[in-house]
Amino acid sequence: MAKTNYSYEKRGREIEKQKKQEEKRQKKLNKKNEDKKEEESKPL
Repeated sequence: MAKTNYSYEKRGREIEKQKKQEEKRQKKLNKKNEDKKEEESKPL
């Protein structure tokens, strides 16, 4: 029977976690940029 490669599985989980964090960061940046655009487009 083959032995499980736990370090390979762990690396996969780490990569998934990094992707999630990057998506969150991009989402926050996009929201921040949209808020700035709305403020600039509002007439005083």
